[in-house]
Amino acid sequence: MFAKLFSSVSPALPPSRPRHCGSGRRAAPLAISLLLGAASMAASGAAQAACAGAGAPTDTDTRCLTAIVIPGLPLRSFDISWVNPERGEYYLADRSNAGIDVIDTRTLTFKRTIGGFVGVKLNGTGAVNNNISGPDGVTSHGRWLYAGDGNSTLRVIDLDAPAASATKQVLSTGGTTRVDEMALTADGGMLLAANNAEDPPYGTLFDANGDRGSSAVTQLSHITIDAAIVPPGFGLSIEQPIWEPKTARFYVSIPVIAGNPAGCNYGQLPGNITCHGGMAVIDPNVLPSTAVIGAFDATSNTGVVPLAACGPNGISVGPHGDLVLGCTPQNNPGDTTTEVINAKTKHFLNVGGITGSDEVWYNAGDRRFYTGSSRACGLAGGCPAGGAALGVINAETNLLIETIPQSFNSHSVAADSETNRIFVPQVAPVAQVGSGGDTTTVGAGICGGIRGCIAVYVHDRDGHDRDHDDDDDRGGRW
Repeated sequence: MFAKLFSSVSPALPPSRPRHCGSGRRAAPLAISLLLGAASMAASGAAQAACAGAGAPTDTDTRCLTAIVIPGLPLRSFDISWVNPERGEYYLADRSNAGIDVIDTRTLTFKRTIGGFVGVKLNGTGAVNNNISGPDGVTSHGRWLYAGDGNSTLRVIDLDAPAASATKQVLSTGGTTRVDEMALTADGGMLLAANNAEDPPYGTLFDANGDRGSSAVTQLSHITIDAAIVPPGFGLSIEQPIWEPKTARFYVSIPVIAGNPAGCNYGQLPGNITCHGGMAVIDPNVLPSTAVIGAFDATSNTGVVPLAACGPNGISVGPHGDLVLGCTPQNNPGDTTTEVINAKTKHFLNVGGITGSDEVWYNAGDRRFYTGSSRACGLAGGCPAGGAALGVINAETNLLIETIPQSFNSHSVAADSETNRIFVPQVAPVAQVGSGGDTTTVGAGICGGIRGCIAVYVHDRDGHDRDHDDDDDRGGRW
Protein backbone atom coordinates (compact mmCIF):
# COMPACT_ATOMS: atom_id res chain seq x y z
CA MET A 1 0.00 0.00 0.00
CA PHE A 2 2.88 2.34 0.73
CA ALA A 3 6.64 1.99 0.74
CA LYS A 4 9.20 2.54 3.45
CA LEU A 5 12.06 4.53 2.01
CA PHE A 6 14.59 4.38 4.81
CA SER A 7 15.03 4.00 8.53
CA SER A 8 17.29 6.03 10.73
CA VAL A 9 18.50 5.30 14.24
CA SER A 10 19.94 8.49 15.59
CA PRO A 11 21.58 8.88 18.97
CA ALA A 12 21.05 12.16 20.70
CA LEU A 13 23.40 14.78 19.31
CA PRO A 14 25.67 16.52 21.83
CA PRO A 15 24.80 20.11 22.65
CA SER A 16 26.79 22.80 20.88
CA ARG A 17 27.91 24.21 24.22
CA PRO A 18 27.19 23.58 27.89
CA ARG A 19 23.82 24.96 28.94
CA HIS A 20 22.56 26.09 32.29
CA CYS A 21 19.40 27.51 33.67
CA GLY A 22 19.30 31.26 33.41
CA SER A 23 17.40 34.24 32.19
CA GLY A 24 15.77 34.54 28.78
CA ARG A 25 15.57 37.48 26.44
CA ARG A 26 12.64 39.01 28.31
CA ALA A 27 14.50 39.78 31.52
CA ALA A 28 11.88 41.75 33.43
CA PRO A 29 8.95 39.31 33.04
CA LEU A 30 11.23 36.40 33.84
CA ALA A 31 12.46 38.11 36.98
CA ILE A 32 8.85 38.53 38.09
CA SER A 33 8.21 34.84 37.37
CA LEU A 34 11.27 33.74 39.35
CA LEU A 35 10.21 35.88 42.30
CA LEU A 36 6.75 34.31 42.23
CA GLY A 37 8.31 30.88 41.94
CA ALA A 38 10.61 31.62 44.87
CA ALA A 39 7.61 32.64 46.98
CA SER A 40 5.82 29.42 46.10
CA MET A 41 8.91 27.36 46.92
CA ALA A 42 9.32 29.10 50.24
CA ALA A 43 5.73 28.29 51.09
CA SER A 44 6.29 24.62 50.26
CA GLY A 45 9.59 24.37 52.11
CA ALA A 46 11.68 23.71 49.00
CA ALA A 47 15.36 24.60 49.19
CA GLN A 48 16.60 24.69 45.61
CA ALA A 49 15.84 26.97 42.67
CA ALA A 50 13.93 25.88 39.58
CA CYS A 51 15.94 23.91 37.00
CA ALA A 52 18.81 23.40 39.47
CA GLY A 53 17.90 20.51 41.75
CA ALA A 54 19.09 16.91 41.66
CA GLY A 55 18.11 15.26 38.37
CA ALA A 56 17.32 18.52 36.56
CA PRO A 57 18.88 18.80 33.06
CA THR A 58 21.82 21.22 32.97
CA ASP A 59 23.64 20.56 29.68
CA THR A 60 20.94 20.26 27.04
CA ASP A 61 20.55 22.29 23.86
CA THR A 62 16.89 22.86 24.77
CA ARG A 63 17.57 24.51 28.09
CA CYS A 64 15.49 24.60 31.22
CA LEU A 65 14.44 28.22 31.75
CA THR A 66 12.16 28.29 34.78
CA ALA A 67 9.19 26.58 36.42
CA ILE A 68 5.66 27.81 37.10
CA VAL A 69 3.89 26.47 40.18
CA ILE A 70 0.10 26.12 39.97
CA PRO A 71 -1.93 27.35 42.98
CA GLY A 72 -4.22 24.86 44.66
CA LEU A 73 -3.51 21.16 45.05
CA PRO A 74 -0.14 19.71 44.02
CA LEU A 75 -0.09 18.23 40.52
CA ARG A 76 -0.93 14.55 40.69
CA SER A 77 -2.74 14.05 37.41
CA PHE A 78 -3.00 16.07 34.21
CA ASP A 79 -3.53 15.36 30.54
CA ILE A 80 -3.20 17.28 27.29
CA SER A 81 -1.84 20.82 27.01
CA TRP A 82 -2.13 23.46 24.28
CA VAL A 83 -0.61 26.80 23.29
CA ASN A 84 -2.41 29.62 21.49
CA PRO A 85 0.49 31.85 20.33
CA GLU A 86 -1.83 34.61 19.11
CA ARG A 87 -3.24 35.04 22.62
CA GLY A 88 0.10 34.27 24.27
CA GLU A 89 -1.52 31.59 26.46
CA TYR A 90 -0.81 28.00 27.47
CA TYR A 91 -3.62 25.72 28.66
CA LEU A 92 -3.24 22.58 30.78
CA ALA A 93 -5.92 19.99 31.48
CA ASP A 94 -5.28 19.88 35.24
CA ARG A 95 -7.26 17.07 36.83
CA SER A 96 -5.71 17.68 40.24
CA ASN A 97 -7.47 21.05 40.41
CA ALA A 98 -10.47 20.06 38.26
CA GLY A 99 -9.90 22.76 35.68
CA ILE A 100 -7.98 24.29 32.80
CA ASP A 101 -4.91 26.20 33.99
CA VAL A 102 -4.10 29.31 31.94
CA ILE A 103 -0.48 30.50 31.76
CA ASP A 104 0.79 33.70 30.12
CA THR A 105 3.52 32.46 27.74
CA ARG A 106 5.16 35.90 27.51
CA THR A 107 5.45 36.81 31.19
CA LEU A 108 5.53 33.16 32.33
CA THR A 109 2.96 33.75 35.04
CA PHE A 110 -0.14 31.88 36.16
CA LYS A 111 -3.36 33.69 35.17
CA ARG A 112 -6.28 31.57 36.38
CA THR A 113 -7.92 28.13 36.50
CA ILE A 114 -11.25 27.66 34.73
CA GLY A 115 -13.04 25.04 36.83
CA GLY A 116 -16.17 22.91 36.73
CA PHE A 117 -14.62 19.61 35.60
CA VAL A 118 -14.97 16.26 37.37
CA GLY A 119 -11.34 16.20 38.54
CA VAL A 120 -9.43 13.14 39.70
CA LYS A 121 -11.38 9.89 40.00
CA LEU A 122 -9.76 6.83 41.59
CA ASN A 123 -10.13 3.13 40.93
CA GLY A 124 -10.41 0.42 43.60
CA THR A 125 -6.66 0.36 44.27
CA GLY A 126 -6.44 4.10 44.87
CA ALA A 127 -4.79 4.87 41.52
CA VAL A 128 -6.11 7.56 39.18
CA ASN A 129 -8.73 6.24 36.76
CA ASN A 130 -7.89 8.19 33.61
CA ASN A 131 -10.97 6.92 31.80
CA ILE A 132 -13.39 8.88 33.98
CA SER A 133 -11.20 11.73 35.26
CA GLY A 134 -11.19 15.17 33.68
CA PRO A 135 -10.32 17.49 32.06
CA ASP A 136 -8.59 15.54 29.32
CA GLY A 137 -8.19 16.80 25.74
CA VAL A 138 -7.96 20.53 25.07
CA THR A 139 -7.60 22.75 22.00
CA SER A 140 -8.42 26.34 21.06
CA HIS A 141 -9.08 28.82 18.27
CA GLY A 142 -9.33 32.54 18.94
CA ARG A 143 -11.42 33.22 22.01
CA TRP A 144 -12.86 29.69 22.13
CA LEU A 145 -11.34 26.82 24.09
CA TYR A 146 -12.70 23.27 23.88
CA ALA A 147 -12.03 20.72 26.61
CA GLY A 148 -13.13 17.13 27.18
CA ASP A 149 -14.36 15.97 30.58
CA GLY A 150 -14.41 12.57 32.28
CA ASN A 151 -18.20 12.24 32.07
CA SER A 152 -18.31 12.13 28.23
CA THR A 153 -18.97 15.83 27.81
CA LEU A 154 -17.37 18.56 25.73
CA ARG A 155 -17.10 21.92 27.48
CA VAL A 156 -16.98 25.09 25.36
CA ILE A 157 -15.18 27.94 27.09
CA ASP A 158 -15.06 31.65 26.21
CA LEU A 159 -11.56 32.83 27.09
CA ASP A 160 -12.70 36.46 26.98
CA ALA A 161 -15.18 35.86 29.81
CA PRO A 162 -14.50 35.78 33.57
CA ALA A 163 -13.64 32.29 34.88
CA ALA A 164 -16.93 31.96 36.76
CA SER A 165 -18.99 32.44 33.59
CA ALA A 166 -16.53 31.24 30.95
CA THR A 167 -18.21 27.87 30.21
CA LYS A 168 -20.87 28.58 27.60
CA GLN A 169 -21.91 25.05 26.56
CA VAL A 170 -21.65 21.51 27.93
CA LEU A 171 -22.45 18.91 25.26
CA SER A 172 -22.75 15.15 25.82
CA THR A 173 -21.14 12.78 23.33
CA GLY A 174 -23.37 9.94 24.48
CA GLY A 175 -20.90 7.77 26.40
CA THR A 176 -19.94 7.15 30.01
CA THR A 177 -16.17 7.79 29.80
CA ARG A 178 -14.00 10.75 28.95
CA VAL A 179 -13.96 12.94 25.89
CA ASP A 180 -10.27 12.76 25.24
CA GLU A 181 -8.05 14.28 22.57
CA MET A 182 -9.38 16.59 19.87
CA ALA A 183 -8.47 18.78 16.90
CA LEU A 184 -9.88 21.81 15.06
CA THR A 185 -9.81 22.74 11.40
CA ALA A 186 -7.56 25.70 10.61
CA ASP A 187 -10.48 28.14 10.66
CA GLY A 188 -11.84 26.72 13.91
CA GLY A 189 -15.08 25.77 12.18
CA MET A 190 -15.09 22.02 12.82
CA LEU A 191 -13.93 20.02 15.83
CA LEU A 192 -13.20 16.28 15.99
CA ALA A 193 -13.09 14.75 19.49
CA ALA A 194 -12.30 11.15 20.46
CA ASN A 195 -14.00 9.02 23.11
CA ASN A 196 -11.01 6.70 23.41
CA ALA A 197 -12.16 4.65 26.42
CA GLU A 198 -15.54 3.56 25.05
CA ASP A 199 -15.80 0.06 23.60
CA PRO A 200 -16.01 0.38 20.70
CA PRO A 201 -14.30 3.77 20.67
CA TYR A 202 -15.76 6.59 18.61
CA GLY A 203 -15.24 10.14 17.48
CA THR A 204 -17.67 13.04 17.36
CA LEU A 205 -17.52 15.75 14.71
CA PHE A 206 -18.89 19.12 15.80
CA ASP A 207 -19.77 22.33 14.04
CA ALA A 208 -17.53 24.56 16.18
CA ASN A 209 -17.55 28.31 16.79
CA GLY A 210 -14.80 29.48 14.45
CA ASP A 211 -14.60 33.26 14.93
CA ARG A 212 -18.18 33.70 16.14
CA GLY A 213 -18.86 36.05 19.00
CA SER A 214 -21.25 33.63 20.74
CA SER A 215 -21.25 29.87 21.20
CA ALA A 216 -23.47 27.65 19.05
CA VAL A 217 -21.62 24.31 18.86
CA THR A 218 -23.66 21.40 17.47
CA GLN A 219 -22.95 17.77 16.67
CA LEU A 220 -22.53 16.83 13.00
CA SER A 221 -21.47 13.17 12.97
CA HIS A 222 -20.87 10.12 15.16
CA ILE A 223 -17.82 8.25 13.79
CA THR A 224 -16.71 4.67 14.40
CA ILE A 225 -14.06 2.45 12.83
CA ASP A 226 -15.14 -0.68 10.92
CA ALA A 227 -15.38 -3.63 13.33
CA ALA A 228 -13.07 -5.66 11.10
CA ILE A 229 -10.34 -3.07 11.79
CA VAL A 230 -11.09 -2.18 15.43
CA PRO A 231 -13.01 -5.18 16.80
CA PRO A 232 -15.28 -4.39 19.78
CA GLY A 233 -14.91 -6.17 23.10
CA PHE A 234 -11.11 -5.98 23.41
CA GLY A 235 -10.58 -2.50 24.84
CA LEU A 236 -9.10 -1.04 21.65
CA SER A 237 -9.09 2.71 21.23
CA ILE A 238 -8.61 5.73 19.01
CA GLU A 239 -6.36 8.55 20.14
CA GLN A 240 -5.16 11.96 18.95
CA PRO A 241 -6.70 13.64 15.88
CA ILE A 242 -4.92 16.39 13.93
CA TRP A 243 -5.98 18.61 11.02
CA GLU A 244 -3.68 18.73 7.96
CA PRO A 245 -4.63 21.78 5.84
CA LYS A 246 -3.01 20.86 2.50
CA THR A 247 -4.98 17.63 2.13
CA ALA A 248 -7.96 19.06 4.10
CA ARG A 249 -8.28 15.92 6.19
CA PHE A 250 -8.34 14.90 9.83
CA TYR A 251 -5.73 12.25 10.68
CA VAL A 252 -6.41 10.12 13.76
CA SER A 253 -3.93 7.80 15.46
CA ILE A 254 -5.21 4.29 16.25
CA PRO A 255 -2.96 2.34 18.66
CA VAL A 256 -3.84 -1.20 17.51
CA ILE A 257 -5.74 -2.51 14.49
CA ALA A 258 -6.61 -6.09 13.53
CA GLY A 259 -4.78 -7.79 10.67
CA ASN A 260 -1.63 -5.63 10.79
CA PRO A 261 0.13 -7.97 10.01
CA ALA A 262 -2.12 -10.87 9.08
CA GLY A 263 -2.80 -13.25 11.96
CA CYS A 264 -1.49 -10.87 14.63
CA ASN A 265 -2.79 -10.69 18.19
CA TYR A 266 -4.88 -7.58 18.94
CA GLY A 267 -6.13 -9.06 22.22
CA GLN A 268 -8.16 -12.01 20.97
CA LEU A 269 -5.29 -14.37 21.95
CA PRO A 270 -3.23 -14.79 25.13
CA GLY A 271 0.13 -13.07 25.32
CA ASN A 272 1.56 -9.79 24.10
CA ILE A 273 -0.12 -7.64 21.47
CA THR A 274 1.58 -8.19 18.11
CA CYS A 275 -0.65 -6.05 15.88
CA HIS A 276 0.63 -2.62 14.92
CA GLY A 277 -1.56 0.46 14.75
CA GLY A 278 -3.14 2.55 12.04
CA MET A 279 -4.01 6.08 11.06
CA ALA A 280 -7.54 7.04 10.08
CA VAL A 281 -7.86 9.63 7.30
CA ILE A 282 -11.20 11.48 7.52
CA ASP A 283 -12.76 13.99 5.13
CA PRO A 284 -15.23 15.87 7.37
CA ASN A 285 -17.11 17.38 4.44
CA VAL A 286 -18.56 14.06 3.24
CA LEU A 287 -19.57 12.44 6.53
CA PRO A 288 -23.17 11.43 7.20
CA SER A 289 -24.65 11.83 10.68
CA THR A 290 -23.48 8.28 11.46
CA ALA A 291 -20.23 7.31 9.75
CA VAL A 292 -18.12 4.13 9.67
CA ILE A 293 -14.51 4.47 8.54
CA GLY A 294 -13.24 1.46 6.59
CA ALA A 295 -10.01 0.42 4.88
CA PHE A 296 -7.88 3.05 3.16
CA ASP A 297 -8.96 4.19 -0.31
CA ALA A 298 -6.13 5.97 -2.14
CA THR A 299 -8.53 7.54 -4.65
CA SER A 300 -10.49 9.46 -2.03
CA ASN A 301 -7.61 9.65 0.47
CA THR A 302 -9.86 8.37 3.25
CA GLY A 303 -9.93 5.31 5.48
CA VAL A 304 -7.51 3.53 7.82
CA VAL A 305 -3.84 3.32 6.76
CA PRO A 306 -1.95 0.40 8.41
CA LEU A 307 1.31 1.56 9.99
CA ALA A 308 4.61 -0.30 10.07
CA ALA A 309 6.19 -0.88 13.50
CA CYS A 310 4.07 1.82 15.14
CA GLY A 311 1.24 1.76 17.65
CA PRO A 312 0.58 5.50 17.96
CA ASN A 313 -0.94 7.74 20.60
CA GLY A 314 0.02 11.33 19.76
CA ILE A 315 0.15 12.89 16.30
CA SER A 316 1.27 16.28 15.02
CA VAL A 317 1.62 17.92 11.60
CA GLY A 318 4.82 19.70 10.58
CA PRO A 319 6.30 21.15 7.39
CA HIS A 320 5.79 19.55 3.95
CA GLY A 321 2.66 17.75 5.17
CA ASP A 322 4.75 15.43 7.36
CA LEU A 323 2.93 13.84 10.30
CA VAL A 324 4.83 12.64 13.36
CA LEU A 325 3.24 9.73 15.22
CA GLY A 326 4.02 9.02 18.87
CA CYS A 327 4.49 5.25 18.71
CA THR A 328 4.55 3.57 22.11
CA PRO A 329 5.41 0.10 23.43
CA GLN A 330 2.42 0.39 25.77
CA ASN A 331 0.32 -0.45 22.71
CA ASN A 332 2.68 -2.97 21.10
CA PRO A 333 5.88 -3.97 22.99
CA GLY A 334 7.79 -4.18 19.71
CA ASP A 335 7.03 -0.62 18.60
CA THR A 336 9.95 1.33 20.04
CA THR A 337 10.59 4.12 17.52
CA THR A 338 8.80 7.27 16.38
CA GLU A 339 7.26 7.37 12.90
CA VAL A 340 7.08 10.19 10.37
CA ILE A 341 4.59 9.74 7.52
CA ASN A 342 3.72 12.09 4.69
CA ALA A 343 0.02 13.00 4.52
CA LYS A 344 -0.12 12.93 0.72
CA THR A 345 2.22 10.12 -0.35
CA LYS A 346 1.99 7.93 2.79
CA HIS A 347 5.74 7.30 2.50
CA PHE A 348 7.33 7.04 5.93
CA LEU A 349 10.45 6.60 7.98
CA ASN A 350 11.22 5.70 11.58
CA VAL A 351 13.15 7.92 13.98
CA GLY A 352 15.23 5.89 16.40
CA GLY A 353 16.21 6.74 19.96
CA ILE A 354 12.82 8.04 21.19
CA THR A 355 9.60 6.17 21.88
CA GLY A 356 6.61 6.01 24.23
CA SER A 357 5.12 9.37 23.26
CA ASP A 358 1.62 10.50 24.15
CA GLU A 359 1.33 14.14 23.10
CA VAL A 360 3.48 15.29 20.15
CA TRP A 361 3.87 18.98 19.21
CA TYR A 362 5.30 20.73 16.15
CA ASN A 363 6.80 24.14 16.88
CA ALA A 364 6.88 26.33 13.76
CA GLY A 365 9.17 28.80 15.52
CA ASP A 366 12.21 26.52 15.47
CA ARG A 367 11.00 23.78 13.08
CA ARG A 368 11.27 21.08 15.71
CA PHE A 369 8.96 18.34 16.94
CA TYR A 370 8.68 17.87 20.71
CA THR A 371 7.45 14.59 22.20
CA GLY A 372 5.98 13.92 25.63
CA SER A 373 7.50 10.46 26.06
CA SER A 374 6.39 8.78 29.28
CA ARG A 375 7.87 5.43 28.18
CA ALA A 376 11.14 6.59 26.63
CA CYS A 377 12.75 3.47 28.11
CA GLY A 378 10.85 1.39 25.53
CA LEU A 379 9.05 -0.88 28.02
CA ALA A 380 5.33 -1.53 27.63
CA GLY A 381 4.75 -1.69 31.38
CA GLY A 382 6.43 1.61 32.10
CA CYS A 383 9.91 2.64 33.17
CA PRO A 384 10.91 1.33 36.62
CA ALA A 385 13.51 4.07 37.16
CA GLY A 386 11.40 6.86 35.70
CA GLY A 387 12.47 6.91 32.08
CA ALA A 388 10.21 9.74 30.91
CA ALA A 389 11.76 12.23 28.50
CA LEU A 390 11.13 15.28 26.38
CA GLY A 391 12.16 14.24 22.87
CA VAL A 392 13.46 16.87 20.43
CA ILE A 393 13.40 16.06 16.69
CA ASN A 394 14.59 18.19 13.75
CA ALA A 395 11.51 18.52 11.52
CA GLU A 396 13.60 19.09 8.39
CA THR A 397 15.90 16.07 8.72
CA ASN A 398 13.64 13.96 10.99
CA LEU A 399 16.68 13.15 13.14
CA LEU A 400 16.61 13.02 16.92
CA ILE A 401 18.47 15.96 18.46
CA GLU A 402 18.26 15.04 22.14
CA THR A 403 16.19 13.54 24.93
CA ILE A 404 15.76 15.41 28.21
CA PRO A 405 14.79 13.57 31.44
CA GLN A 406 11.40 14.46 32.93
CA SER A 407 9.35 13.45 35.96
CA PHE A 408 7.67 10.06 36.11
CA ASN A 409 4.82 9.64 33.59
CA SER A 410 5.53 13.01 31.91
CA HIS A 411 3.49 12.81 28.69
CA SER A 412 2.21 16.30 27.85
CA VAL A 413 4.01 19.00 25.85
CA ALA A 414 3.16 22.20 23.95
CA ALA A 415 5.30 25.00 22.52
CA ASP A 416 4.82 28.69 21.78
CA SER A 417 6.06 29.45 18.24
CA GLU A 418 6.43 33.17 19.06
CA THR A 419 8.86 32.69 21.95
CA ASN A 420 10.18 29.16 21.31
CA ARG A 421 9.29 28.28 24.86
CA ILE A 422 8.30 24.67 25.46
CA PHE A 423 5.93 23.81 28.32
CA VAL A 424 6.14 20.40 30.03
CA PRO A 425 4.02 19.64 33.14
CA GLN A 426 5.68 17.75 36.01
CA VAL A 427 3.88 15.73 38.69
CA ALA A 428 4.63 16.21 42.38
CA PRO A 429 6.66 13.55 44.23
CA VAL A 430 4.90 10.32 45.16
CA ALA A 431 5.49 11.12 48.84
CA GLN A 432 3.26 14.18 48.42
CA VAL A 433 0.43 12.90 46.23
CA GLY A 434 0.57 9.09 46.36
CA SER A 435 -0.03 6.85 43.37
CA GLY A 436 0.78 8.63 40.11
CA GLY A 437 3.37 10.91 41.71
CA ASP A 438 7.00 11.23 40.68
CA THR A 439 9.15 8.29 41.79
CA THR A 440 12.37 10.07 40.76
CA THR A 441 14.18 13.23 41.84
CA VAL A 442 13.85 14.77 38.37
CA GLY A 443 10.53 16.57 38.80
CA ALA A 444 11.43 18.23 42.09
CA GLY A 445 14.81 19.21 40.64
CA ILE A 446 13.16 20.87 37.66
CA CYS A 447 10.36 22.49 39.67
CA GLY A 448 12.48 23.62 42.58
CA GLY A 449 9.89 22.24 44.98
CA ILE A 450 7.53 19.41 45.83
CA ARG A 451 4.21 20.64 44.38
CA GLY A 452 4.84 19.77 40.74
CA CYS A 453 4.96 22.54 38.14
CA ILE A 454 4.91 23.57 34.52
CA ALA A 455 8.55 23.34 33.40
CA VAL A 456 9.50 25.93 30.79
CA TYR A 457 12.24 25.14 28.29
CA VAL A 458 13.58 27.43 25.58
CA HIS A 459 15.39 26.88 22.30
CA ASP A 460 17.38 29.79 20.88
CA ARG A 461 16.69 29.94 17.16
CA ASP A 462 20.13 31.28 16.17
CA GLY A 463 18.55 33.63 13.64
CA HIS A 464 16.27 31.13 11.91
CA ASP A 465 12.95 32.47 10.65
CA ARG A 466 9.60 31.07 11.65
CA ASP A 467 8.14 28.38 9.41
CA HIS A 468 5.89 29.81 6.70
CA ASP A 469 5.69 26.43 4.89
CA ASP A 470 6.15 28.00 1.47
CA ASP A 471 7.17 24.73 -0.15
CA ASP A 472 4.21 22.64 0.99
CA ASP A 473 2.42 22.90 -2.35
CA ARG A 474 4.83 20.36 -3.75
CA GLY A 475 3.00 17.77 -1.69
CA GLY A 476 5.92 16.40 0.27
CA ARG A 477 9.58 15.55 -0.21
CA TRP A 478 9.34 11.78 -0.43
